[in-house]
Order: sequence, then structure tokens, then C-alpha cells
Amino acid sequence: MSSVERRPQWMSTRMMLSPQVAQDNEELRLRTTFVALHKPVEGLYAMNGGDGLHSYAQNSSYQRGVVDVAKPIIQEEITTKLDIEQLSSTSQYNFRIADFGCSTGHNSFPAIQIIIQAIEKKIERERELQNFDYQVFFNDQVMNDFNTLFASLPPERKYYAAGVPGPFHGRLLPKDSLHFAYSSCALNWLSEVPKAVQDGTSRAWNEGKVHYTGAKKEVFDAYSNQYDKDITSFLNSRATEVVSGGLMALLVPAVPTFDHSETTYTTPTEMDVLGSCLMDMANKGRLSKAKVDSFNFPLYFIIPNELKAIIERNNNFSIERMEILNNPGKHSLRSANERASYLRAVFEGLLVNHFGSGIMDELFERYANKLEESSHFLDPDNEKSIIIFVLLKRTGDK
Repeated sequence: MSSVERRPQWMSTRMMLSPQVAQDNEELRLRTTFVALHKPVEGLYAMNGGDGLHSYAQNSSYQRGVVDVAKPIIQEEITTKLDIEQLSSTSQYNFRIADFGCSTGHNSFPAIQIIIQAIEKKIERERELQNFDYQVFFNDQVMNDFNTLFASLPPERKYYAAGVPGPFHGRLLPKDSLHFAYSSCALNWLSEVPKAVQDGTSRAWNEGKVHYTGAKKEVFDAYSNQYDKDITSFLNSRATEVVSGGLMALLVPAVPTFDHSETTYTTPTEMDVLGSCLMDMANKGRLSKAKVDSFNFPLYFIIPNELKAIIERNNNFSIERMEILNNPGKHSLRSANERASYLRAVFEGLLVNHFGSGIMDELFERYANKLEESSHFLDPDNEKSIIIFVLLKRTGDK
């Protein structure tokens, strides 16, 4: 019986929502991305679910560009670096892959197809007799819309699928269970906002701002230290889960430098603009200034040398390849409204959790208007964010 015929059947479970929560979800025109609670919940970082107007599925062409540009590199690295014979000795019939930060699968499925096709071509080229059953673990936050992911699984896929909910900075899978780990456009997320940034008595108190862009050095240092801690935890967790000789391909959103020109911008710059919109609304009484002061984006955009130093210090993986990619997906966002929709699909759940759903339309309308007022935001060539591609191999004994 083929793997397609034997693939698991998934069932979805509907949540019973209060009338207020149901109304919030209707206003947001989302399906099942998140539940808007009355107080903030740490870890509510899931992308907008479903396939509606503000869904991640409809507004992730930027992230899809990362997959497209990385395709030939992943294929080449699997061809040259994957040791089929060694991995066969660890699991004779099963080859397990995990995508850490899969969202609803719109960009994850093409990446998994690239990986499996490259493995099969390598097996065929080397005339190996190995015939793997592939199992893919799709991981994202607990609030991720896994229902949409499971409903969207490619019908002719060559793998068994399983969802693994939970933050990827810690352990998620059994020891020595993975042969290939993958993550794209996810390792810029922190496990939490640095505590000092939210402490009104700390020198890193980030009053009036929502991110480290343009903030005090103490704020930046707090973010940098949190990222170091989180990525170290991520690498340690994967080191336990990935078999010796297994590979891990990471596509990490980053910036070329922490200094920004007035004629260019990066994703952190845009988050700063979004923060200014929140402050404008606070000044007009649409929300409290204290509410803005207590909100910070839990994201950090690293520079290449900093990431390399963290990995080398970890000692669990060897760096097989590391290079800078220029994401062609940025050229798919040519208008202010398109950029606003892209950020809304990514950040709306996080913002609703803190501010409520009532201000979202106004917030992103203000954001689009500010981009329109600054012509350099409308030229994709001025967007200087980068993607760091890193291929790691698990080394040593565990």
C-alpha cells in the first residue's frame, strides 16, 4: 500500500467560544487563529489563520520568496552533505523531518517537497537501495491554526504528517528522532520580551517605544542578550533531537548592520513606524499611553557575525555553509497597503492580545498612510533586510 493510501486521517475539533470572543473573531475576519483574551498571554505569536483577507496564507509572499531563493542551495547541500549510509544506520526505514515555525503550511509544504525530492534524487544518484518512509513534524505555537494546516496538506504528499505544538526554543521531540531540521523566517522571534525592557525601574525601560530600533543602548543590549539565550536554547534542544550526522537548514531574518540610513529601511524600521502609530492613537485618546509603554515586539534581527559566533560557541553543530540571501519576495510588496497587510498577517494576533481587536483597522490604516507619506518605503530596493542561510551538521557524541 502506498504512503498516500496509508496517510493518517485528521479530525478537527471546534472550540466553544464566548459571544464576545466570537464577535472579536468575526470583526477580524479570521477563522481560528487565536482567542482574544482580556489579559495578555505570553507566547501568543501565531500568524493569522484561515485563508481570509488578513490571513497569513494570503499575505506571505515575502516569506515565500525566501523559500524560492533557498531552493537550489538546499538541493545542493543535501546532495553534497547528507550521508544516507550513516543516517540509514540510525533508522533503517524512517526519515524524519521537522519544520520549526510552520504557520499554516502555505510556505512550509513547498519547502518540505524540496527537501524530500532532493533526498530521493541523492538516493537514486548513489544507487542506494534505501526506501524511506518519510515523517514530517510541523511545529508552531500552541495558538497556531493547525486545522487549516491539516486541511491544506498536499493530497499526493510522500510523507506522514504530524503537528507538534509548542515554542521551539525548548525540547519538542524525543532524543535522536530527527534526520533533517528546517526553519524559515521564524528564528527572529524571541521566547519572551526581555524582562528589563518592561520594568519601569530598569535602565532598559522602553517607555514610548515598542522595539529596540532607535531606543537606548540598554534596550538593545537586553534584546541582544535575550536572543543569545534563546538561540542557544534552540540549538541545545535540536542537538538532542537530531541524530549524529543529521542536518539542519536555517533561514534567519536578519539585518546587514544595526545602523540604518534615512533612505533605506528594514523590518525593524517598519515595526518602529507601527509603534509611532500606536503612540499617535494614544495621544488622541484612542488607547492609553501606559498600554503602549507596556507593549514591546518580541523579535530580534541579528547580524551575520553575531549569529555565527553564537553557533560556534555552542559546539553541537558544525557550520557547513553560511551565506547572505537577498529575498526576492520583497518585490511582491509594492504598495503601502500590501506592506500593511503583510505585517497585519504576522502581528495581528500579538497586538489583539495586548490592545484588543477594536483598534486594528485604524492602526493598520494609519500605518499604510505613514508609509505613503515616506516615498522610500514604496521602493522595494530600499528594503535592506537580509536572510542568513545556515546549514548545520550535528557533530559529536551526545
